[in-house]
Amino acid sequence: MTDRDISLAAEISVRPTRFRCRGRLLDLTEKTWIVGVLNVTPDSFSDGGRFVDAAAAVDQAMRMAEEGADILELGGESTRPGAVPVPVDEELRRILPVLRGLRARLAMPLAVDTYKPEVARVVLGEGAEIINDIYGVRGEGHLAEVVAQAGAGLIIMHMKGAPGDMQIDPSYDDVVGEIVAFLGDRVAFAEGVGVDPESIVVDPGLGFGKRLQDNLALLRQMSAFHRLQKPIMVGPSRKSFIGKVLDLPVEERQNGTAACVAAAVLQGVAFVRVHEIRPAVHLIKMLDAIMRA
Repeated sequence: MTDRDISLAAEISVRPTRFRCRGRLLDLTEKTWIVGVLNVTPDSFSDGGRFVDAAAAVDQAMRMAEEGADILELGGESTRPGAVPVPVDEELRRILPVLRGLRARLAMPLAVDTYKPEVARVVLGEGAEIINDIYGVRGEGHLAEVVAQAGAGLIIMHMKGAPGDMQIDPSYDDVVGEIVAFLGDRVAFAEGVGVDPESIVVDPGLGFGKRLQDNLALLRQMSAFHRLQKPIMVGPSRKSFIGKVLDLPVEERQNGTAACVAAAVLQGVAFVRVHEIRPAVHLIKMLDAIMRA
């Protein structure tokens, strides 16, 4: 066993064993949890426009649940490179009919991808249990306070800049070290305003203000994020860095996505965020069997 193997094993061995979101306590030792992504937007990079109709979105979410998703995450604002923000009322108009439809039919955890405290407050009142903040509770931090008051789960992601400018010449001296430091700071902030330490997940933000080499370095060194002592989420699904490596369009990046998911799972991530559920279920079930044998 090499020094790197020993270091990796040590980092994985100290990973958290559970995640709390409202009344739920998820056991992170039993498996890697699959988060199904459902964008109810007209302009998301992968599935934008396909599920703007609430009934179609609910049907798709039910299919994802049947295929084995453990958590479903709704997004009402595109965060693709170059995207512009949408008003609170428009984001809620997109999300709420789908959230209400799913909450009435599914007992599984539901998450919402938003950075707006006004949106978070409403969706948590409608039964969402997890908020995924791509801005990493930056700014005034009111979103973290809303999450804390609801006893909800919080995913803190790293993004350099904002969706509108994040891919305009991003650069790092030490991409892994800088993102670990950022996430550590934001975790401390969230806990400081009352978010339960067992309710926080960290996400290095693949594709959000990163160059090709940054994304690959993060995947290769994902185990470094265990030093934060929080569950890790990764979301490589169909992203442009995969397209650059494989020279493939969005709709043909399934195998590249699977390779990234495998690299992350083998380094002990707790959650993977994907658009296509059944292939991820098979891949992760096999990897989990190997890892836990």
